[in-house]
Amino acid sequence: MATPDNIVNFDYFWDNQYKHLDYQTEEFNNPRDVEVWLAQGYPGKFTGAMCDMRRPQPSWNQKFIDYFAALGWQDIGTSYYRMDTGTVLPVHRDLYKKYVELFDLQGREYTIRRAIVFLEDWASGHYLELKGVPITGWRRGFTVIWAYDEPHMAANIGITPRYTLQITGHL
Repeated sequence: MATPDNIVNFDYFWDNQYKHLDYQTEEFNNPRDVEVWLAQGYPGKFTGAMCDMRRPQPSWNQKFIDYFAALGWQDIGTSYYRMDTGTVLPVHRDLYKKYVELFDLQGREYTIRRAIVFLEDWASGHYLELKGVPITGWRRGFTVIWAYDEPHMAANIGITPRYTLQITGHL
């Protein structure tokens, strides 16, 4: 559940650079989950488009990194995420495969944290669920933080893209 200790509300300081990034669509990284979702009847559009740190990030990106570094997060990575209409990412737990490998966190996955920053106000059809609790109605800057293995889902059944910033680090 989204509680005060895992919610941050950033004052708006960014512009719309995030809308013009070099977004790329990659397959979901857990084929077993995809098999289950297809068997459950989901139509198969499971991932949005991402622009991670391998590509240029907005000029103000460092401000988010600095904030989480001040909280003690290490090896912070950012990825901008555009979820287009019709994308549904059913309940899952992130694996952080590449992150664990890059920062030698095998056996210490429990130290990983994820933050999702909503870059725009909520729009009808935009959805997040964390540990079975639906989250809607957010204002831009609303941020939810969770531990590495928290079950969550996201969807866009609205008519506008859903833009977020994913921030990953470990304590």
